[in-house]
Amino acid sequence: MRKYTGKSVYGSVVVGKVSLPKRKTLAVKRVRVEDIETEKQRLEEAKRISVLQLCEIYRKALVKVGEANASIFEIHIMLVDDEDYNESVYSILESQRVNAEYAVAVTADNFAQMFAAMEDSYMRARAADVRDISDRLIANLLGDLPNIPMPAETENGSVICACDLAPSEAILLDTDKVSAFVAAQGSSNSHAAILARNMGIPVIFGAGEEFLSEIENGEEIIVDGYTGEIYLEPDEETRAFSLEKQLAHGERKRLLTELKGKDNVTLDGRRINICANIGGVDNIGEVLLNDAGGIGLFRSEFICFGCSQYPTEEQQLAVYRRVIESMAGKRVIIRTLDIGADKRADFFGLEREENPALGYRGIRVSLERPELFKIQLRALYRASVFGRLGIMFPMITSVGELSAVLDICGEVKRELKEQGVNYSENVETGIMIETPAAALISDRLAPMVDFFGLGTNDLIQYTLACDRENPNMEKYSDPHHEAVMRLIEMSARNAHENGAWVGICGELAADTTLTEAFIRMGIDELSVAPSMVLKVRDTVRKLDLSV
Repeated sequence: MRKYTGKSVYGSVVVGKVSLPKRKTLAVKRVRVEDIETEKQRLEEAKRISVLQLCEIYRKALVKVGEANASIFEIHIMLVDDEDYNESVYSILESQRVNAEYAVAVTADNFAQMFAAMEDSYMRARAADVRDISDRLIANLLGDLPNIPMPAETENGSVICACDLAPSEAILLDTDKVSAFVAAQGSSNSHAAILARNMGIPVIFGAGEEFLSEIENGEEIIVDGYTGEIYLEPDEETRAFSLEKQLAHGERKRLLTELKGKDNVTLDGRRINICANIGGVDNIGEVLLNDAGGIGLFRSEFICFGCSQYPTEEQQLAVYRRVIESMAGKRVIIRTLDIGADKRADFFGLEREENPALGYRGIRVSLERPELFKIQLRALYRASVFGRLGIMFPMITSVGELSAVLDICGEVKRELKEQGVNYSENVETGIMIETPAAALISDRLAPMVDFFGLGTNDLIQYTLACDRENPNMEKYSDPHHEAVMRLIEMSARNAHENGAWVGICGELAADTTLTEAFIRMGIDELSVAPSMVLKVRDTVRKLDLSV
C-alpha cells in the first residue's frame, strides 16, 4: 500500500480504479510573421469561438451548480475581452511581430505569475483561471479541442488522476463515470475546487508530482475526501475502514435525497431554522449541498490564519461578498474576529498568557485595536449590499462593552455615508452569549441587539470551570449540565421578551438528544456543521411537541 496526502475540497470516500487521461500538449512555437493584421484577425476569431464555447459551458454549469457558481464562467467570458490582458497580447504581436499563439502564451505566463505571487490565497488561485482561458484561446488558434479528454477505457467509479484541473474541465466531468479527481498540483481555493464541491465530486489537489509518476492505469485507489488522504493498492484493513466511511456518506446522501427542500417543522407545526457553521469560503459548497437555511456562524478570524499581516479592507470585502452572494438571499451571520485563546495570528503580536481562555480575546482585542476593528466593520457593511447579513460580536460580558461596540458601528456607518459608499440599512446585529455573565444580564443586553448566538462550547467551559483544551477535564465537562441548560433557557426567554431572536451555534446545537429540549425552550435557530444539517432536520421532523 502507498499513501499520499493532498488538500481535499469535498467530504466523501471513493474506492475505485485509477484512470490516466492523455492530455494533448499545446505546442506553441515562436514564429516571426510579417502580416500582423492576419494574426489579429485569427486572434479575434479564436476569441469569438472561445466565447461561444464558454457560453455553452455556462449553460451546463447553470444546471449542475446553479447561477451563483455558474457565474465563474461569466467572469471567464469577461476575461477574454479584458482590457489589460488584450493590451498585453496586442503589444507583443506588434512589438515582436510574432504569431498570435505565442503572444497569448507569453501573456498567460506573465499574468499567471503575477497572480501566483500575490499574498492573498484567493487571488493566487486566480492564476488557474488565466491559464484556463489562455489554453482555450491557444487551442482554438491551433484548431484543437480544449479541455481534458476522458480516457476511452474510463468506467463507472473511475478516479481521474492528472497534473491539474481547470474550471472548464471540472464542469464537464462526466459524473456518471468519474467518482473522484486527484491532481498533483492546484489549489483548494480555485474555481475548479468550488465547482467540484458543488457537484459533489471529491477532488484532492496538491498530491505531488511523485504521486503522478508512481501510478498506473487500473490500480485500485481510495480517495478520502474528509482527510485528503489517497491510498493506492490499499491493504484489507484500510479498505474495510474506507468502505465503512463510504457507507456513512451514502446514508447522508440518502437523507439529502429524502429531505432536501423540506421544511424544518415538527409534526405539530413548530418551525425552527437550521443553518451551518463554517470557517472559510472553502466550506460554502458543503453548506449548499446540505441544504442549510443559511450560515449561522462564519468565523471571520480564519481569514487571518496564514497571513503575515492583517487583511486589508478590500481583501476582507472580497471574502465576505463571496460568502453572502453564494447564499443567494439566505441570511449569513459573520462573527467579528475572535482572536486569542486557542486562535492566534502571529501578526497580532499577542503575548502568551497563563490562562488565555480568561484573557485577551474576542471583542476585547477589537475594542483595544479600534483601527483594525473599523477596517473589518467597513468591509462587512460594504458587503451587506450583496445579500442578507448579520454581524455578531464575540465574548461580550457587559452592557458597557456592547455600547462601545455599537458606537463604533454607528461611527463606521456615518463615515461610509459621508463618503457615498453604499451599505444596507437592514444589517442585523447580535452578540455571542458564551459566558455566564452575558447570560445572567441577557435581559439588559437583548434590547440592544437583534439576536443572540449561544456559543455553547465556551458557555460550558466557563460555567463548569473546565478548560475545553485540557483532555483531563473531559470527564468533568458535562454538556447536559443543569446549570448550562438553565443559562440557555434564561437567555432564550430574555431574548424573546425583548424582541430579539436566539440561536445556538456551538457544538451542542448538533446534539440531537437535546433538539426537543431546545425547541421547547424557544430556540429559533440551530447552526451546526454542514454535514449535520440533515440529521438535525430529520430529528426535528419526527418530533411531536403536543404530547
